Amino acid sequence: MDTAPPWFTGQLLLALPGIGDPRFEHSVIAMISHDEDGAMGIGVADPIGGMTVGAVLDQLDIAHDDPLDAPVFLGGPVEPSRGFVLHSRDWSGAGAVQVSDRWMISSSHDILRAIGEGRGPAHWLVALGYAGWSPGQLEEEMVRHGWHVTPGSDALLFDTPPARRWQGAFAEAGIDARLLTTEGGEA
Repeated sequence: MDTAPPWFTGQLLLALPGIGDPRFEHSVIAMISHDEDGAMGIGVADPIGGMTVGAVLDQLDIAHDDPLDAPVFLGGPVEPSRGFVLHSRDWSGAGAVQVSDRWMISSSHDILRAIGEGRGPAHWLVALGYAGWSPGQLEEEMVRHGWHVTPGSDALLFDTPPARRWQGAFAEAGIDARLLTTEGGEA
């Protein structure tokens, strides 16, 4: 019998209605790491109002040819000034770390320069901050029905409009999010 814990690295964590923390309502979090030492994920469904990748590159004095009007996402409440690029595995520059067999994550200026020059990964998104859990914390939140885990898809992550990612991720899992409730029942 396999007693290995179900680690969620490389999957999507979806906030369930009634999660109890307004910062995470309708959150879709790409899980970067999850093991006995805790968990880390990047929020991918909550654009920071008015902030674009082009504006971030301008602030960092990184040249770019295209306007790069893609939104910057609120990755989570931890270290909100720290930037991350979640991207496809077709680019692996300095500091790029593979996330399971799904994606890569980078936080160096190298990837931002590559994106600005049009030689970056085929698919990417930029986020500020991350969501973090201490050892056992995420598992406890799962027991309290705060989160649902789904494999998700690259199309959902990189091609679906942010406002549709939460509902779309549930739909990919065969769940109609409109039918979810904040109340439990008894059998």
